[in-house]
This record gives sequence, structure tokens and C-alpha cells, in this order.
Amino acid sequence: MVASEAFRADSGPARVVPAEPGGLLDVLSVAAVVLDAEGRIALWSPQAEDLFGWSADEALGRPAAELLVADEYVGLVLDLFAKVMEGGGAWAGVFPVRHKDGSTRLAEFRNIRLQDEHGGVYALGIACDEAVLRGVERDLALSVPLVAQSPLGLAVLDTDLHYVMVNPTLERINGLPAEQHLGRTPHEALPFLDTDVIEASMRQVLDTGTPLLDQYDIGHTPADPHREHAWSGSYYRLEDPRGRVIGIALVVVDVTDSYRAAREAAEARRRLDLLVRASVTVGTTLDLERTARELADLVVADLADIASVDVLDSVLEGSEAEAPGLGTGQALFMALALSASYETAALGAADPVGKRTTYSAERLVTRCVSTGHPVRVSHVTGTELAQIARDGAAADLLAREGVHSYLAVPLIARGQVLGALGLLRTRNPRPFDDDDVTLAGELATRAAIAIDNARWYHHAAGTALALQRHLLPHPPPRATGLRIAYRYQPAAAASGIGGDWFDAIPQPGGRTALVVGDVMGHGVHAAATMGQLRTATRTLADLGLDPARVLRHLDHITAELDQTIATCVYATWDPHLSRCRVALAGHPPPVAVRAGRAPELVDLPVGVPLGTGGLGGPDFETAVLNLVPGDRLVLYTDGLVETRDHALDDRLDQLLSLLADPGLPPEATCDRLLAALRHPDAADDVALVIADVIAHVPPHPPASGADPH
Repeated sequence: MVASEAFRADSGPARVVPAEPGGLLDVLSVAAVVLDAEGRIALWSPQAEDLFGWSADEALGRPAAELLVADEYVGLVLDLFAKVMEGGGAWAGVFPVRHKDGSTRLAEFRNIRLQDEHGGVYALGIACDEAVLRGVERDLALSVPLVAQSPLGLAVLDTDLHYVMVNPTLERINGLPAEQHLGRTPHEALPFLDTDVIEASMRQVLDTGTPLLDQYDIGHTPADPHREHAWSGSYYRLEDPRGRVIGIALVVVDVTDSYRAAREAAEARRRLDLLVRASVTVGTTLDLERTARELADLVVADLADIASVDVLDSVLEGSEAEAPGLGTGQALFMALALSASYETAALGAADPVGKRTTYSAERLVTRCVSTGHPVRVSHVTGTELAQIARDGAAADLLAREGVHSYLAVPLIARGQVLGALGLLRTRNPRPFDDDDVTLAGELATRAAIAIDNARWYHHAAGTALALQRHLLPHPPPRATGLRIAYRYQPAAAASGIGGDWFDAIPQPGGRTALVVGDVMGHGVHAAATMGQLRTATRTLADLGLDPARVLRHLDHITAELDQTIATCVYATWDPHLSRCRVALAGHPPPVAVRAGRAPELVDLPVGVPLGTGGLGGPDFETAVLNLVPGDRLVLYTDGLVETRDHALDDRLDQLLSLLADPGLPPEATCDRLLAALRHPDAADDVALVIADVIAHVPPHPPASGADPH
């Protein structure tokens, strides 16, 4: 076999592969010298010339002791030579030799007797520079224990990416003994890792010579298949002293603990961010359904793939929430919200949003609400799917869509269970864990408070609206010589329900009192105050008093109520005189629409709001309007014309413009004004009364014998 070839049998069939100079023997530059039986030099290698300085022509045939040994050591060398030649065994040691330049150098020797086929004997001397050999030995003494005892996983692979060395630490990291590594590639030895990426990285380093540092891999090992591990690997190309590429070195560090710590820190930051976003995005309004949607939309972004929000029907009714007792039976729910992080048919398995549905006691959401505790199914089976879905078909659909983990947490506010937040995972491969339960519970608690606020607010607002509608007149009142239309419209937000009112009150002699008022404030208190003032107004109207006197009495009554201020327009219509007497208490002026003339705001003394007259403000004054058939009087509250975005004068001009069509009936005119002037999100309620003069009623003739004056 030629010197440029090497025999390898570490993998597969034996084969011969080329080997360029540059191995350990070349580093040591081992010299070979053969002596005949008389001690003369018979063979001389080029390395001997490098070590001793003598060329082959100068050395061959000369006594070795004479050429290489100082005079004081010749006797010792000859004795050792004789013992070797007599079969006394090999000799090894360090010996000073003489260089051609006259210097003395230490060389490491091995002397062995050789015998040819004719019985002739020779001495083979193998030598190298002692300093070079000691350096190699020191390197080995350092590297071998270092590799074996290193806390880092170390491996050497050849240029074909076969393992040729692994240390004990790497055996522990990979969970495989050395013999299951050696001669195999990473793909063959470590199928549980993403070895395509690993081997591609190794080939890149072999090709470029540029190390790759801190390449992270995550996976499971045969020694610990149920626990996820993380490793940091660095790759270095190996070259011999002559620069020949001989393989790749791999350094592996098990970073599982730091990886988990970093992942837990990132997860903690994610959870904190989710809670922060919940404080901003959930409960932005007092709208019950919107709050539920905000919660569902939030959790599907980070916590679940599908989310539902179900509340007890008793919550929607405004009563104290009553959760079903554990194991006692079914419960009536309404699904308020349903959301998913992607388009999925699994939404079709949920209970329809907005529909009241009776959930059986076997449903997991019922159990959650009954106990007031979370219900978690980390790994869902067919049995649990039947308890999650509303029926068998829905359970089959959830199975097809890949539902594998379920969590339900109760919505609890002020000690009351309101409903439940249901979470499903399909694409997210991780099952719900304890941290998820804690996070979902925190989100549910925050949302439950917002939902509870919204439901009580709606209940209070509904009560105020019901009270207000109950106190207002229902059928259009009949009035002599007038055709009356009216509208009441609450604010878009429940918070705007307040104290606007109107009335048409019959008076003696065929007269009619028209009233529109506005109690400042909102809610039940404003509606109740409105009821008191409306009752007082009707009582005063029966007395047939002048409008200004009525407002003075109302001012005193209002001042006696707790911190109440109101505005009012009070008008009396006399069909016999075709005359309308009007007084204002801090209220917007009426609009008079007369035939052949543009609509105009009636120029009246404004007066002060009711409840403030005792503060020394101007007194109330009555003005007289003469109206004929075909004329129209429009009374309204400020909610019709006042907005935050427009000047009041502009809005009043718009009102007059809309009233420019006198032929439009009163009912249609009411609708037209509300459609044009009311915004869907109006923040205030409005009361509107339109009275058309339809006939002049002559005075009743005096009785016989009566004085007509």
C-alpha cells in the first residue's frame, strides 16, 4: 500500500481512501535508520537527514556510533546495541545525539532487532526530536482528559459527517452510548432531531471554514422522550498542520434550563401584555354584547383558537344571577359572543349567538357555572367532546376540526356567577395548563366586572325608560281646533335616558295646554323628577292660570326638589280667540309656521330655568301669538337641535329649513325632523310636539237673559 493511501473500516465495507501528508507521523517527523550486525548504517530515511543533518550519501556505510554519538557515550551505546542484537529485547529511551553542525540534541529512540530470510540480523532505530514528542504528549495529556471530563458535549465527525468520536457528556445529552454514534451520521444516529438542518450547517462549515456558533435545536431524546430539551451547538472545521480538511468538531451545550427560563419569561411578558390589553379593550362601553365580543376577540389572539361567552338568562333579566346547583339539572343560557382566530367550521358547533338555550347538567360549561370553578380537559376525548358540544353532530364536527384541549372559567363578579368563558384549542398544539387557567381566570374576572356593570346599567336604564314612557301620554291627545303629533326618542346610549317630557292637557272652555319640558340629568332620578313635574303641571293647568303664573308655581315646586333644575315651555291655546299664550323657563323658543311666511323662532323672553327663580333671576313673562287655521306651532327640547359638533344657530336654521313645507302632515313632519336632525349616536333624549291649527271655533252664545259682557 502506498504512503498516500489509508485503510478505513469504521463504517461499511473496508475501503482504501487517499491520505495526503500532514498526519501525526508527519508532525513528529519520525526518522528510521537500519544498522547491520557490525553497527554500520545500512538504510537512512529522509527524516533521519532532517533530524541529524547528515545526508544518505554521508551516512550510509559509516558506524552509527562514530557518526552520531559523542565520545563519552560510545561505550554505553555499543553495549546497548550488543544486547539488542543478541535478542535481549528492544531498547527505548532518550539519548543525546550529535548533529552534523556539531551541536548535541536529545532524541527519543526505539531500537528493535530485525531478521531477514537468510538469518541475517539488523537493528532498526526509530527516532524523533524529544522536544517535539514531549509537546505532542503534553497536548494529548491535556486534550484527552479535557474531552472526556468536559461538561460540554464534544464530537468529531469526518468529512462524510460520520461520528468518529463523542465524549461522555454528549452521550448523556443525546441519550445514546458512544457505539450508537460512531460510524453513523447525525441523521442515522439522531432521528428525533431536525437533522436536515444540522447536517446542512455542518456541510456549510466544511465548505466555508467559517464556524457557526450557538445554533439552537429543540427536541426530545430517547433517554427523556416526554420532556422537551434545548441545545446550543457550535460547529468548527478541523484541519491538519498542512491545512488539509479532516472533519468537523461539534460542541453542544444543554441549555434546557435557560431556554425554559427564557420561554417562561417570554410567556410571562405575553400574559402581562394580554392583561394590559384586556384593561384597554374589554369593557370599553356599557354595552353587554359588545363587552362579551371584546373578551372573545381578545383571547383568540393569544390564549385559544376558539372562544365563546355564555351568560345565565337570569343575568340578562336583571335579577341576581342564580347558578344551577351542582348536579341539580339544566340551566338556561344565552350565547353572547363567539370568536375564532381563523376561519373554521368549528364555529358551527357552538350554540348560536343571541339565542337562549337550555344546557344540560352534563355540559361542562354547566358544571363550570354550577361549581364556580374552572373546568379543564387537557386532552379531549370523544366522551368530553359530547359534554362540550350541544349535540352529537356538533361533537363530530369539533372532532373533525381537531379540538384537542378545552377550558371553561366562570365569569364571577361581586360574588355572583354570571356565566362562563369557554376556550378550545385546535391549531395550537399545547394543551391548556395551570398557567392558562390562571390567566383565563384573571381575564374572566375583569370581563365579568364589566359585564356586570353593563347588565346593571342596562337594567337601571331600562327601568328609567319604562318609567318615563309610563309617565308620558300614550294616545295622541284630542284638542279642540288642533291636530297634535308628538314624538319621544331616548338617547342612543342608555346613559342618555333622562327627564324630557311633553303633554297636551284639556282645559275648561275647550282650551288646551301644551307643555314640553326637560329635567336636567339622566336615569331613574331624572325620570322620577319628570313625573313629579308633569303631575304638578297637569294640576296647575286645571286651574286655568296664565302661563307665566304656572311657571312661577313650577319654579317653586322644582326648587323644593333635591338639586333639580328643569326647562319648560308652557302654552295655552284658545280655539275661540285663535290665540296662543306662551311662556318660557330657560327653554328653546318654539317655532311658528304661518301660511305665506317662512318659519320663524318665536321671539319670547327666555326666562330662567325652573328651580332657579329664587336666586333673584328675571320673572317669567307671557307672550301672545295669534294663529289661524293652517298655522303650525312646534315645541321641542334641546336634544333636537344641540350637538357637540355644530353651532346652535346653524342647527336652528336647519330646523327652520326643514319646517318650510307646511303641507306635510304633523306626523310626517315629526319623522322628518328626527331623521334629519337626530344622529344615531345622539347623547341626549328629545321630546317633540307639533300642533296644527285646523279650525276657528266661535265662542259659545250667552245663555238667555245673561249679560253678554
